[in-house]
Amino acid sequence: MERKVRILMAKPGLDGHDRGVKVVARALRDAGFEVVYTGLHQTPEQIVSAAVQEDVDAVGLSLLSGAHRVLFPKVVELLKDQQSGDIQVFGGGIIPKDDFPWLKERGIRAVFTPGASTEDIIDWVRTNIHPKN
Repeated sequence: MERKVRILMAKPGLDGHDRGVKVVARALRDAGFEVVYTGLHQTPEQIVSAAVQEDVDAVGLSLLSGAHRVLFPKVVELLKDQQSGDIQVFGGGIIPKDDFPWLKERGIRAVFTPGASTEDIIDWVRTNIHPKN
């Protein structure tokens, strides 16, 4: 029996708004994925440590503060440093469309903005994230 896809959902930085990430986490859980939510005010180091400890397949980052150009790539960099670069990273929040290519060049697999449906996020995860063997 193949194990379920495991996803860590995290709020990096000082952003204190977590309604969106909680909605996405619950939708992913209800769709059959295993979901771990780390809570507010996480450093990239804390997020990566939790991702490695929880043996996740993906990390979903949510950010509204505008620090996505610093915090999202830092998570990818630290995962690589931990020999966990196979953990896929996707993100969402208030992110200008002009930043999407820049983030993707730095390893962010997908970016979802307000208005993205939970069905779109679930479909993307089903298509792009696979459990480790």
